[in-house]
Amino acid sequence: MWELKEPKPVKLIVGILAANEDALGAAAEAVGKETGKIDLKSEVWPFTQTDYYENELGTNALRQFVSIEKLIDPGKLSEIKHKTNKMEQELAEEIGRAKLGKPPAELGANQYGKIIIKQLPRPVNLDPGFIEPSKLILASTKNFSHRIYIGNKMYAEVTLMYEKGNWRHLEWTFPDYRQQKYHEFFNKVRSRLMEQLKKER
Repeated sequence: MWELKEPKPVKLIVGILAANEDALGAAAEAVGKETGKIDLKSEVWPFTQTDYYENELGTNALRQFVSIEKLIDPGKLSEIKHKTNKMEQELAEEIGRAKLGKPPAELGANQYGKIIIKQLPRPVNLDPGFIEPSKLILASTKNFSHRIYIGNKMYAEVTLMYEKGNWRHLEWTFPDYRQQKYHEFFNKVRSRLMEQLKKER
């Protein structure tokens, strides 16, 4: 009764939103480099469910999901969210520099950096989370009634539940996460997770 058990490892996923194909490719490469080898990738889909990110990503945003081969401790999610936030900032600068080219001689580094951020404030949005057999969890920097604090100024929510062979959305689930094509990819990730957990027994 009093014995506590360690949580089982989970499958890290990262949802990528990007302004264009170049930004998407750069983001996927960075995720693989910084969080671990990618073992599964979804198709690339137009992101049309909301205009929430239009000021940052423009009107032709693209969506893709990736999963990371090595399973993780679920307690690491807040740390990973901090890492992906830093990656977003670095990618914004990198992509902005590529678009603007070399800075004019009269501009200092700080001035040039401000121009980059103004031109492309957030060309990439990275949403880390994880899949375990019964649910999909997403991390967030924002608190809300359905989210819990997970430490390090970060929060998390159950976005989807897995019941009777299907993913079930909840009242607060983002509209795009309710789509069957997303669920089909999450099924692949969950199946891969189950295979890996069997090998670890």
